Amino acid sequence: MKAIATYTRTKAIMERHKLSFKKSLGQNFLIDVNILEKIVHKAGIDDNSFVIEIGPGIGALTEQLALKANQVHAFEIDGRLIEVLNETLDPYDNVSLYHQDILEADLISLIKEKAAAGQEVHVVANLPYYITTAILMKLLKDQAPIDTITVMMQKEVAARMAAGPNTKDYGSLSIAVQYLTESKVVMDVPKTCFVPQPNVDSAILQLHRRKEKAVDVSNEDLFFTLMQASFGQRRKTIRNNLKREFEDRINSGQLDQLLEQAGIEPSRRGESLSIEEFARLANTFDSFLN
Repeated sequence: MKAIATYTRTKAIMERHKLSFKKSLGQNFLIDVNILEKIVHKAGIDDNSFVIEIGPGIGALTEQLALKANQVHAFEIDGRLIEVLNETLDPYDNVSLYHQDILEADLISLIKEKAAAGQEVHVVANLPYYITTAILMKLLKDQAPIDTITVMMQKEVAARMAAGPNTKDYGSLSIAVQYLTESKVVMDVPKTCFVPQPNVDSAILQLHRRKEKAVDVSNEDLFFTLMQASFGQRRKTIRNNLKREFEDRINSGQLDQLLEQAGIEPSRRGESLSIEEFARLANTFDSFLN
């Protein structure tokens, strides 16, 4: 039988199940087997791999992962596709399918229960454009024991991961990625490889979890909260953004003192702070609040 990732089989599957592509879920299906094989290879998947896939669609990438991996655990939010996936993935007994929003999934428990000792854990996904940032932030903040994350995303979103201060792409996602991982774009994927064809090209980003985090912070939850708040409204100063976030715990005078103590000018914007400055600011806040 032809691979799922061909135009003719994708079209036949969709027609047989009377399905249309759902724009609200960012559904663009890959129809290039060579690209999928390259993604699986770049992800380092072998017969010892425990793989978590996000948004399998009709199973094109899942199929290629199943051919190489030990286990594949695929999370699909669109209920219309569960019946399709049960059919297309039926030949692969190493695939487990979950009708669940990945943002609500307990990946730590899944890995603890299902992965063997010493088994490498990988996330591989073709992420919907509209929710890429939220998914990556969950994967990074949850800190499940994942060795690598290899994900396809809009090229401009991939650019944010490596962005530095004082650039338009720099934001809370850039800092979170750099804090916890080392990242690189491993390949580009033209929009012609999808159906329906999106308006932009994609890129494959790979994240390797750092053995030691980029900076030392005393309270990671506070670090992430402060960092995201600092970019809440990019045109506002860091003082105004943090005042809004911490108004129930820190008054204006205390906020000014904390910024001064951390060596941060209140008139600066979040996009001008380095990861080291965010860490210093978070540690200063943590000492005050505790």
